[in-house]
Amino acid sequence: MSKIFTLIASDFILNSFDTTKITNGSVTWKTPSNIALVKYWGKEAPQIPKNPSISFTLDACFTLTTLEYQKRQPELDSGSHSKMLKQSRQLSGQVDDNSFNFDVYFEGEKKDDFKPKIQKFFERIEKYVPFIKEYNFVIKSRNSFPHSSGIASSASGMSALALCIMSLERSLSNIEMTDVYFNKKASFLARLGSGSACRSIEGSVVVWGKHKEIKGSSDLFGIKFPDEIHVNFKNYHDTILLVDEGEKQVSSTVGHQLMNNHPFAEQRFLQANKNISKLSKILQTGNLKEFISLVESEALTLHAMMMTSNPYFMLMKPDTLKIINKIWKFRAETNSNICFTLDAGANVHVLFPEREKEIGHNFIINELIQLCNKNHYICDRIGVGAKQLSIK
Repeated sequence: MSKIFTLIASDFILNSFDTTKITNGSVTWKTPSNIALVKYWGKEAPQIPKNPSISFTLDACFTLTTLEYQKRQPELDSGSHSKMLKQSRQLSGQVDDNSFNFDVYFEGEKKDDFKPKIQKFFERIEKYVPFIKEYNFVIKSRNSFPHSSGIASSASGMSALALCIMSLERSLSNIEMTDVYFNKKASFLARLGSGSACRSIEGSVVVWGKHKEIKGSSDLFGIKFPDEIHVNFKNYHDTILLVDEGEKQVSSTVGHQLMNNHPFAEQRFLQANKNISKLSKILQTGNLKEFISLVESEALTLHAMMMTSNPYFMLMKPDTLKIINKIWKFRAETNSNICFTLDAGANVHVLFPEREKEIGHNFIINELIQLCNKNHYICDRIGVGAKQLSIK
């Protein structure tokens, strides 16, 4: 058995690099969202989960991000020319050399309201990728699914940006970088932008959070599930029913904060750890009935935490509950293995194995899509992780 080496935060600090190697260029990554089966809800600084989580990596729900970069030019002197240059930058909305300089475009439109989150992300990761202040960036992203609607858009978005930055690091580094280290550091950086983003680097099943029974697991980054997954969970389907495509009334960031003084928080964290142990065995043995019971319970527990926080809130909609009840009724009548999970939103993820894809799709078309907003839904399945693209 190979030894598991534990990486700590300082292992991700880039100490040797040369920014004269590259003056400008661009890189593009296509990065999937993910759906947690055992949920993470509650965190501490810096983006450390209060409990471990485990997720399916998706395929059709992705973010496509291009990072354009250009080396900053050093100022010629510290006299009047330098002052005039700084004034010119300020008038044009640019920042000085001690700040991050970037613009953000989403779906082809400039999005200055996205900048504060990315600014905070850059502040958190600068220690680990110190070259980022030496470049001007243009970030261009688009989603294959609705933004801020309970499909983890921050997960795919932040992981895509982290991967773009890692591609630039790989080009600038004076030390050869392995793919294993590349993926772990990309996950580490992504986590500092959005916790669940660290689960979107690889596939098909990813664990984030230290757990004594999961070899190599860490609070700092996600890892591929280390044991053999039963054939029952290969090519698993996830059809996402878009009950509500609008922005959530309460963000996940706020929801996580409300776990700090939650009356049931400690019990929930213990429950999640036990469920990781149970799900690990289920994924290896292929027990679909136990999978259904655990995954649906986890989904409802997540929303129970929201409804019992202070202040309390609810992200499910009436049609969310109608869909859940229809799934329960259909499963009782057919003995199928169709089940649901929920993310932090109103949309329903309908899960079913490959061998039940026909009955699953027929059930969704005949009985469920009428409860979706404008009959909108996304047919997805578990995927293999992020991919770098060559954009000409």
